[in-house]
Amino acid sequence: MVEKFTAGAILMKEGTSFPESLQVDSEPYLKGWRRVKNLDSSGMDRKLCEAGWTFFFMAGDVKASAIGSDLEKTTRRAIKSVIAGMNSKKLNCLEIVQVAANRFLGLPYVTVSGHARHIQDSVYLFHNKSLAEWDEARLAPA
Repeated sequence: MVEKFTAGAILMKEGTSFPESLQVDSEPYLKGWRRVKNLDSSGMDRKLCEAGWTFFFMAGDVKASAIGSDLEKTTRRAIKSVIAGMNSKKLNCLEIVQVAANRFLGLPYVTVSGHARHIQDSVYLFHNKSLAEWDEARLAPA
């Protein structure tokens, strides 16, 4: 089965935390990553906002290409390269912006572009409650 990605499709790291009220239907896609089946990026953003969580958008897109005649395998390799090219290993989501199959001199290739995203319950990126408590203790007068 050839998998079609539409703009706004979401891939997320396995073990990503969600609010209890949000039901996310997903399937394994790559090792350590799952494909969200029931929500696109705008739907995910809306549902997380309603629950008081944040769906961060990281500026700048990430692109990768892979050569191959099998569209599904080539797309997976390109997406794997996009994930590897994300700036931070802490980010837990990838929004697929475009998947384009083309040919150059008769060689088929797929180009994937996406945006790094991050889901968390704080409005501060990578905010860790234990780290904040440690900072408060360190800054408290002796």
